[in-house]
Amino acid sequence: MVRSPRTRAWRTASLLLATVALAGIVGARPWWLRGVPANGQDFLPPDAAFRVSAQLDGKRVTVRWDIAHGYYLYRNKIHVAAESPDLIVEPLTLPPGALLTDRYFGPQEVYYRRVEGHAAYTRLDFGAHPMQIKLTYQGCAEAGLCYPPIVKVIYPTEMPAAASPVAAPGTQAEWFLILAALAGFLAAGLALRRGRALPSPGL
Repeated sequence: MVRSPRTRAWRTASLLLATVALAGIVGARPWWLRGVPANGQDFLPPDAAFRVSAQLDGKRVTVRWDIAHGYYLYRNKIHVAAESPDLIVEPLTLPPGALLTDRYFGPQEVYYRRVEGHAAYTRLDFGAHPMQIKLTYQGCAEAGLCYPPIVKVIYPTEMPAAASPVAAPGTQAEWFLILAALAGFLAAGLALRRGRALPSPGL
């Protein structure tokens, strides 16, 4: 089949446009670096800079952030909300933060390294839906990058049950056998002493 010059020109132009678009996608900066001047600094992705997890502890949920070295979170930018149906989550209780005069927001309380917050919750669905909470938080790198607000929906995990003080299986039976053996030895000793104490017949 012979293609016309017009067809070949169209295919060549389409291939060139696709190549340029692919190069733009590969070279595009991630969303947290949009608008930040390129200065050769490598910044962590948000999920690596601020690793978050949540656990259920009785009637409250504990949310924890592990913050990478050289990064910090703003205290007043941290919020929690219910995401799953028929769930009520109270405001998050957070500890005091370190005072910092921030280049972006002025005087702020911030967290370094690690922070935990607690929020009471009520489930009205009797466990019919998987529990989900929505977290909003914002932080910066000390090297000069302020991340946009981060919104993440997570599933809190159950807190591991505390070790039970009840003896391990088999322990009680073993102690019973030991005590029974000791009682048998004691009874045998008493019987032996009593036999020696009795007078001999005919004396």
